[in-house]
Amino acid sequence: MVYIVRHGQTHLNKSGRLQGRSDHPLNEQGIAQAETVAEWFRKQGISFCRVYSSPLARAVETARIISGSDDIKTDDRLIEMDYGPYEGYDFKEEKPEVTEFFKDFVHNPAPEGMEQLSQVTARLGSFLEDLRSEDPSGDVLVSTHAIAMKGALEYLTPDSHGSYWSKYIGNCAVYHTELIGGEYTVPSETDISDHA
Repeated sequence: MVYIVRHGQTHLNKSGRLQGRSDHPLNEQGIAQAETVAEWFRKQGISFCRVYSSPLARAVETARIISGSDDIKTDDRLIEMDYGPYEGYDFKEEKPEVTEFFKDFVHNPAPEGMEQLSQVTARLGSFLEDLRSEDPSGDVLVSTHAIAMKGALEYLTPDSHGSYWSKYIGNCAVYHTELIGGEYTVPSETDISDHA
C-alpha cells in the first residue's frame, strides 16, 4: 500500500498564508498531528519499507515522526507548488487574481509567476511512475504538501476532471492507493479518526 500524507501544521498554515517553497518547521500542533497519525499506523501494525518526502523541513519532519525512521529519501518532485511572487500571501489581502484562482482552480489558470496545476500533476505523476517501477512489496509512506498531494490524487484518478483541486485536504490528511497487477487503484482517504 502507498500512503500519501500532507505535512502537519506550521505557523504559516495557522496564520492563513500561502506556504509554497518557503521552508518552515512544524509547530506544536503540527507535531501533535503527526504523532496522532503515527500512533494510528502503529495500532494497525503498519510499518514502512520505504519513506519518501519533499525536501522541505515540514514534510521531512512529518515523515520522520510518522515512520519512526531517519531513512527518508527526499525527492524534489514532491515539493509544494511554486507560488512565485505570491509566496507568503495573506488571504486577508484579497488580491483578485489569487482569490479567483483559489475559488475555482479548474476554470482559472494560476496567476502569472505561479506554477501551473498541470505542471504539478506532471511532476507528481513522474514520481508515481518511478515508484511503480520499483519493487511494489510492502507499505510505502509519501510525505508532501496540499497542492502537490492534490496533483498526485488527480494523476491517480483520471476521471476526477479536476475535482481534487477544490477539495480541502487538512494537515496530516492521509490517502492510500495500492499497486495491483502493476496498476494503481483509485485513491481513498484513510480514516484515522478511530484510534481504538
